[in-house]
Amino acid sequence: MKRNILIGGAWPYANNSLHIGHLAALLPADVIARYYRGLGDEVVYVSGSDCHGTPITVRAKKEGVKPVDIATKYHEEFVNSFNSLDFSYDLYTATMTLTHKQKVMEYFTKILENGYIYEKEEEQDYCPNCEEFLSDREILGTCPICGGKAMGEQCDECLSPIDPSKLLSKHCKTCNSETIIKKNKHLYFKLSAFQKVLEEFINSHENDWRKNALNESKKYLNLGLIDRAATRQLDWGVDVPVSGYEDKKIYVWIEAVLGYLTASEQVLKERGIDFNSFVTDNDNLRTYFVHGKDNITFHTIIYPALLQAINPKWQLPKYIISSEYVNMNDEKMSKSKGNLITVDYLAENYNKDTVRMYMINNGPEKKDVNFSSTDLVNYHNKFLVGVIGNFINRNLSFINKKFDGIIKEGVIDSKIKETTINLYNEVGLLIEKGELRQAIESIIEYATLGNKYYDENEPWVKVKENIDEFNDITYTCVYIMANLSNLLNPFMPSSANKIKDMLNLDEYKWEEYNLKGNLKINNLDLLFTRMD
Repeated sequence: MKRNILIGGAWPYANNSLHIGHLAALLPADVIARYYRGLGDEVVYVSGSDCHGTPITVRAKKEGVKPVDIATKYHEEFVNSFNSLDFSYDLYTATMTLTHKQKVMEYFTKILENGYIYEKEEEQDYCPNCEEFLSDREILGTCPICGGKAMGEQCDECLSPIDPSKLLSKHCKTCNSETIIKKNKHLYFKLSAFQKVLEEFINSHENDWRKNALNESKKYLNLGLIDRAATRQLDWGVDVPVSGYEDKKIYVWIEAVLGYLTASEQVLKERGIDFNSFVTDNDNLRTYFVHGKDNITFHTIIYPALLQAINPKWQLPKYIISSEYVNMNDEKMSKSKGNLITVDYLAENYNKDTVRMYMINNGPEKKDVNFSSTDLVNYHNKFLVGVIGNFINRNLSFINKKFDGIIKEGVIDSKIKETTINLYNEVGLLIEKGELRQAIESIIEYATLGNKYYDENEPWVKVKENIDEFNDITYTCVYIMANLSNLLNPFMPSSANKIKDMLNLDEYKWEEYNLKGNLKINNLDLLFTRMD
């Protein structure tokens, strides 16, 4: 039965180039999407650029341009970056699109009608030098919990959520002036109303979420949920659909995560599928949210609370694929340290499938990892050239040379066939759980098995002694290649399709590929070349 699969990749801030940390966090979503498409499921894979965050307005001020100029520049760069590494979004959009803005205002109105938004006069940080109220991310200070550097709503060091009013030694991020407190009227979201339902929700995923997602979510809940401002004194963002709030915008923490709804609804509408039916079909729906460690609570606390406030029948996130950090030389990457490697740099200097395979094999699934260009090259040479490429190219080169590219039908080795069928089930379950590193290792072992089978059966000898036995060996090897093209497709689609093209195979499906009749090699070419 065809299932509904909703996959949301985190929305990167459109204020700077994508780096390898973003790539490590977001790439698993593409692998999962490609896998489910191979099963024939109804996949909706969405993301977009977060264009209304304070980082964009801060950068625009610094450069003397409009926020839309910054957001547009980096959104376009993001699109090119994702395309260069074969990300297969059904929709990669932006929060500054008219469609997103209109739908967010509709959802905001629904939350208001359902009684989860109220008006409150609050004391807010004000910069007397800049002459404006400051959003949380425009306030720098000292964390009252760990004493580390903190920005607005969250500590950068201990990751604890912070009430901005509790920050110590507060000053303006733009001009470094000490802030003062002034009263301002805002709308608030009743996050506290969802304490119990979210505790039950988090506890229900004790055995299927990653530890960092569980730990960060529980830590947030244990502090006790507090109501959060739903509007901010800004001139760049989504309008507040409430009279008297024309000078304010919907707070980005609300409107950005609602992008999963606005984007998926747009995709489904274009397919002629009812959105409400899609997201309420709990028996047939799987939802995935894929992001970095610093975005956990937005996906496990904030987003589920908003879903409950809009429509409690909508499915809460089922799978949370939350990565740890990618470091350089055991240090957290930062622009100031000059140790950022951009996605564009990787795409321009390395084979795109090499980048995808290495970033997944070296992915921060359970702990922080270090990125190394030397390790990337070594991985490429050892596994892509030495295992996968070696198996495929020496087989096909021999057939092409001796038999003019004609692969005669033969009998496939029964043990190889059994291993292959079992591998689809094994790797499929690993992908569904987000254990992609182990999935890749299992596929590499399969290619290694192919090399071992080839060496042990010596087709270069059998071709002289027993042509029927030679045909069986060769057909079995090609059978392995055909199934490698399927198994590798979610991870390295370009190279997987190259294998298919060389063997004139049918389109990718996540199922055993059964060869039929004689085959003809087409456009034989090296799958990978060695890197120095």
